[in-house]
Amino acid sequence: MRRSLKSSYHNKIDYLSKELAVDQNFDLVKLEVTYANREMCLFLVDGFVKDDILMFLMRFLSNLEPEDLEQDGLNKLLRTYIPYAELDSEKDLNTVIDQVLSGPVALVIEGFEHIILIDTRTYPARGPEEPDLERVVRGSRDGYVETIIFNTALTRRRIRDRSLRMVYMQIGKRSKSDVCLCYLADIADPGKVALIEKHLKEIETDGLPMAEKTIEEYLAGQFWNPYPTIRYTERPDTAASHIYDGHIILIVDGSPSVMILPATFWHHLEHAEEYRQKPAVGAYLRIVRFVAVLAALFLLPLYYLLSTEPQLLPDYLSFLGPKETDGIPLIGQFLIAEVGIDVLRMAAIHTPSALATALGLVAAIMIGEVAVDVGLFTSEVVLYIAIVAMGTFCTPSYELSLANRLARLFLLISTALFKVPGYVIGVTLWLLLLTKMKTFKTGYLWPFIPFSLKPLLNVWIRRPIPLMHRRPDFLDPQDPDR
Repeated sequence: MRRSLKSSYHNKIDYLSKELAVDQNFDLVKLEVTYANREMCLFLVDGFVKDDILMFLMRFLSNLEPEDLEQDGLNKLLRTYIPYAELDSEKDLNTVIDQVLSGPVALVIEGFEHIILIDTRTYPARGPEEPDLERVVRGSRDGYVETIIFNTALTRRRIRDRSLRMVYMQIGKRSKSDVCLCYLADIADPGKVALIEKHLKEIETDGLPMAEKTIEEYLAGQFWNPYPTIRYTERPDTAASHIYDGHIILIVDGSPSVMILPATFWHHLEHAEEYRQKPAVGAYLRIVRFVAVLAALFLLPLYYLLSTEPQLLPDYLSFLGPKETDGIPLIGQFLIAEVGIDVLRMAAIHTPSALATALGLVAAIMIGEVAVDVGLFTSEVVLYIAIVAMGTFCTPSYELSLANRLARLFLLISTALFKVPGYVIGVTLWLLLLTKMKTFKTGYLWPFIPFSLKPLLNVWIRRPIPLMHRRPDFLDPQDPDR
């Protein structure tokens, strides 16, 4: 019997060593020890394990006596002798391999059918600093990081509700990436939760190299539609606010951004700064932001149309339009400027932060001024491109700003080709595109289409929190009252 148990133990060790390729991976550690007259072996990934806790556990194991493990030894180890909170046992060796590669330590003991998993892992992580894309003048300065357990803790810190659910799953046949679905069980619509879980379980891919962006392409569909149906945030307070409304949050290990599901067009225009100020100031900021985004989308095509069709202008707007018509056509100037702004943006991204400001100043002042002096651009083109660029950067959602840039190029080209009909048809097609879009079976333009007056007023005007008594209807919350 003893020989049989010993043979089984060595078979497990050999299988785990081979599948984990211990001899070929310098960071995979196989530690063979003997405690209580039994052979034991630990498998772990160096760098994922807290060394002090591991040494603490080994000290307790060294104090074991042989009789301590004779009868019901597994339960005694799990409940008495191993002083650690996160313990589990597993019989399937393939599951053990997946767990070891995720971080826990596997303890194989001679004579035990099950393998003990000790979750002593720790991941390299930066501090929860304020995100660059969602800064506020006043408010919390913490932000999500790349470690999922830190992000769930930042979320739970703000939602101390017993109905908060953190549903764990893994995605990726090879990467086994950790994913967490977060929602309030007595508020969120169970149908939407089930639908999102179903979509996540249906994802078939090797891994998530781009983390949440890879998942978005599976969830959102409509691959060539640039408009985002999922909102991202790196702020725990913003995520908590949406969870209270009945949204579902998806946290992906390796990403500092969490996904807010579902999200309409208007959700991408909200910013935390509006709720960090008095309601009147917040309402003003929201209106200014809406005007800036609309200008970024429609100003260039409209200016081009009025410049090439001056008969459309009333007398008091006759000053519009370039005073010089020689050189590059107006549409060519706009297209060159649009591409130039994208080149400048990419250059700033790839430039060290200490030099990025200097690069922006050089590009904005010298290149623009010289371009006007040599006749490449007219002064009006530089002015309107600058206004459009400011409106683009006023868009809270980076994904929406990129989608609006493509829509603006489409409107500009259609206007240049077909004049007034081109502008009208282009705007109509843009509206039809947004109208037909769905975000998890909800209209993308809700509450504008389908029309609902009171929620629409809440979209356009930042109302005081004490007057907002109901949660958004499109989320179908189980508890509609706040």
